Amino acid sequence: MTNTDHRQGKSDRPWLIRTYAGHSTATASNALYRSNLAKGQTGLSVAFDLPTQTGYDSDHTLARGEVGKVGVPVCHLGDMRALFDQIPLDQMNTSMTINATAPWLLSLYIAVAEEQGADIRGLQGTVQNDLIKEYLSRGTYICPPKPSLKMIADVAEYCYSSVPKWNPMNVCSYHLQEAGATPEQELAFALATGQAVLDELQPRVPAEDFPALVGRISFFVNAGIRFVTEMCKMRAFVDLWDEICETRYGVSDPKFRRFRYGVQVNSLGLTEQQPENNVYRILIEMLAVTLSKKARARAVQLPAWNEALGLPRPWDQQWSMRMQQILAYETDLLEYEDLFEGNPAVDRKVEELKTGARAELANLEGMGGAVASIEYMKSRLVDSNAERLNRIERNETIVVGVNRWTEGEPSPLQTEDGGIMVVDPAVEQEQISRLNDWRQDRDDAEVQAALVALRAAAKAGDNIMPPSIAAAKAGVTTGEWAEEMRKAHGTYRGPTGVSGSVSNKTEGLDDLREKVDVVSDKLGRRLKFLVGKPGLDGHSNGAEQIAFRARDCGMDISYDGIRLTPAELVAAAIEDQAHVVGLSILSGSHLPLVQETMDRMRAAGLAHIPVIVGGIIPDDDANTLKQMGVARVYTPKDFELNSIMSDITILATP
Repeated sequence: MTNTDHRQGKSDRPWLIRTYAGHSTATASNALYRSNLAKGQTGLSVAFDLPTQTGYDSDHTLARGEVGKVGVPVCHLGDMRALFDQIPLDQMNTSMTINATAPWLLSLYIAVAEEQGADIRGLQGTVQNDLIKEYLSRGTYICPPKPSLKMIADVAEYCYSSVPKWNPMNVCSYHLQEAGATPEQELAFALATGQAVLDELQPRVPAEDFPALVGRISFFVNAGIRFVTEMCKMRAFVDLWDEICETRYGVSDPKFRRFRYGVQVNSLGLTEQQPENNVYRILIEMLAVTLSKKARARAVQLPAWNEALGLPRPWDQQWSMRMQQILAYETDLLEYEDLFEGNPAVDRKVEELKTGARAELANLEGMGGAVASIEYMKSRLVDSNAERLNRIERNETIVVGVNRWTEGEPSPLQTEDGGIMVVDPAVEQEQISRLNDWRQDRDDAEVQAALVALRAAAKAGDNIMPPSIAAAKAGVTTGEWAEEMRKAHGTYRGPTGVSGSVSNKTEGLDDLREKVDVVSDKLGRRLKFLVGKPGLDGHSNGAEQIAFRARDCGMDISYDGIRLTPAELVAAAIEDQAHVVGLSILSGSHLPLVQETMDRMRAAGLAHIPVIVGGIIPDDDANTLKQMGVARVYTPKDFELNSIMSDITILATP
């Protein structure tokens, strides 16, 4: 028997090769995109900055320090035009990681495509457009769940009739795993989200057309370091989605039941310590979503080795892209049928995951589905994440370079620039200047007419897409569009998953609890620890775990969730009579936000209250924060939460 006997008749096409990218300005991001495409990238994956994701213009007070930090700012049609300059959209497959403002960003994209002369019926790509995971894990939501679900369906209904090759919704389980989800929870919570969207969509289209619309729903999945489990999770996703589409929705054509997914491998597991090890982690995680033909990703984007340190440079992104290209084009992987079909160990694990996911799905269904279960799912994720961190702290889960084999040589990859790219602070003011020019040059009467039409559609419950596209062409800004949605539907504060009640999770914390008791006696009341997230950063996992552990140690905690201004946090410190204030910022906006907080605390007579800060913070910035008066700075390498708790008791001691 020759080596070729096991091969399929024809090689598979490679998956779409992407890098998740966007920073500073639309013009700078466009240059990066064109450079990556020239290097062999086959699709685009756009990262938007936090003001754009949460529906604020770059000059809004909440946008301060956030402009261009974790993605590209897009305030209006001119920004979107610059972002895709010299990139023919009718030849591109574009993924846009956007959720609350997905209808708006897609409207801008369609408007630019039409300016380029494209037939929008031929546009290919995806908007993430998944709000439920935003309430659970990422935090860039705007409106309450029900109207948000309605807007998701608006996009899907519009695309079904007008942009049929576009994926209007990308059920995102990626951030669920980052927030601590077990594989069973990731499966169940994502599938429940898919069901919620399809339930909303089903009455909107003729029954005979519904299967084709089901076939446009895609998924965006995480792949972690436990290779076999992750590969089996993907196979379980394939089986369960097929099962749901057939039994719940009566979809008979197998091609419309396909589990179509893109993937970003797990950034959560990337380490600040010995960051060069992340290259191996990324490779192993990529194999979990490419080796199995039955469950192979349709698009793959890889983080860079240094994302735990800060914003990757172009070379770092190129290195990750080359990893994909070598597997796709140099190896013979795509010449073979599924390598794991009939493997008893794989089959057992897949069935085990499916059984656990079905049980959790039934539990969610009993609560009324995904929307009704948001608070329950959030609390389960916080619990699961706490247990994950506990296993690392107890050395039950080994992380190389973190809790084992911590001694090593300095990385030669971290050169004089610190191994990362830093966004010039001047970018924000330049973006605001361009925004002001845009407002000055547009036709105000046309803008106001477009906003009136948008408002009327939102109030009447009409599909929001046609008036949004008209508003995009008229020159309406991101903040103006989102403000109409806020007026129509209200705003929302998601559950934190952290209860302030007395904890019963005290195992192994006796010494710390005793320290807290001693300090509390000296203070004359229970040690009060205020945890805050200033700015627009919605990555709340770290803040939740700090608050969770502080509560378990016996502290009186105050944690009101994400997206608070420094003024609101200082007011809370006064009202709560906080003994220590902890700020968590992962978006890179720590310097301006902490400076404003410290200034406001001094002005309020709170200079004596210690402030600690956690985030992805370069060493130079950490020194600057300490010069501002910050007592302690913690980064991802400070994974031992009990050490942080001990520091808090010391800082609070009178």
